[in-house]
Amino acid sequence: MTSLLNRPDRLAPDDRTDPRHRRPLLVLSALGGVAAAGSTLIVCLALGVVGWFLTDAGAHGEPRDGLEAGALAWLLGHGSGVRVDGAAVTVAPLLITLVAAWATWRIGHRIGDSISGHGPDSDAISDGERDWTVPVAMSCFAVGYVVVTLLTVALAATPATAPDTARAVLWSVFLSIVVGGPALAVGSGRAAIWAAFLPVSVRAVATTCRSVLVWYLAAAAIALLVALAVDFGTAVNVLSQLHLDAGEAALFLVATVLVLPNAVLFSGSYLLGPGFAVGAGTAVTPTGVALGALPMFPLLAALPDNGSAAGWTAGLMALPPLIAAVGAARAQRRHPTVRWEEGALRGCTGGVLAGVVLGLLATLAGGAVGPGRMR
Repeated sequence: MTSLLNRPDRLAPDDRTDPRHRRPLLVLSALGGVAAAGSTLIVCLALGVVGWFLTDAGAHGEPRDGLEAGALAWLLGHGSGVRVDGAAVTVAPLLITLVAAWATWRIGHRIGDSISGHGPDSDAISDGERDWTVPVAMSCFAVGYVVVTLLTVALAATPATAPDTARAVLWSVFLSIVVGGPALAVGSGRAAIWAAFLPVSVRAVATTCRSVLVWYLAAAAIALLVALAVDFGTAVNVLSQLHLDAGEAALFLVATVLVLPNAVLFSGSYLLGPGFAVGAGTAVTPTGVALGALPMFPLLAALPDNGSAAGWTAGLMALPPLIAAVGAARAQRRHPTVRWEEGALRGCTGGVLAGVVLGLLATLAGGAVGPGRMR
């Protein structure tokens, strides 16, 4: 936050007159949205072309086919869904979404720093003057992002693939507001000014929520890796039965990595107790597993065996509250309290918020992956 050089609640006068921090707000913010969307889109397009070539060394189709596949993968990461041979595929590869969120944050932060000299200073904000710098910049940023999304749909979509334009636009706006907005606020220094007005308890609850989420997702990732390591031979056997050459195997592994965040969220749902489904009429929980026929996909080797679960697996449901307690305790060190009941209230509220966020993320992780039961 280069615009906050004197005090956390004061914009430095030199920064406000520095041309580097007073660049055109509207144009720069819109271009930032275009850059945030375009940076990840270009990577997906490049991977699509590489994948097209590795599949059959370019013997079939044209490079345009690879570009279309990369564009559709980018749209999938933005929740658009596609149709493959008439079957709907709506699951979002969340690694693409995470990379898009990271690019949005990085570029939004830099744009925020470049426009930090616009609007009133911290003294004027403290006196009640309204500051529209971040809301206006965020709106322009979202417009730029959405324009790239609409162009991608227009150029890559076909009646056969039929990605959902409305969902792609909605996800683009969501990324621009939930990730780009805070990045602009932090980069422009407004976040520090606004945070100074927040009660310590509110900041402590937010810290607790973040700490619980980070620790729990780390535990879910470890549980997934352990489960996959136990049945690693099954995963290798799945790959061998597909009879893939080196290039095709590399593409298959890339597709597997793209949905690793989805698998981590499924693992977290399993540890909590409700578990998850792998197709209609199935259930994977610590107390029992009911599975049907499964696609030949290496990550599915991490699923427990069909039937009644071992007695010790029910004990896994004790891990989430223990992990949440560790996360809350670490957050408490950053915002210590004198009264124990205040600390308990902060931990409880932060845990509830973490649960809500985890539930929303788990909702984003699912979707259809084919026809019939796999809907």
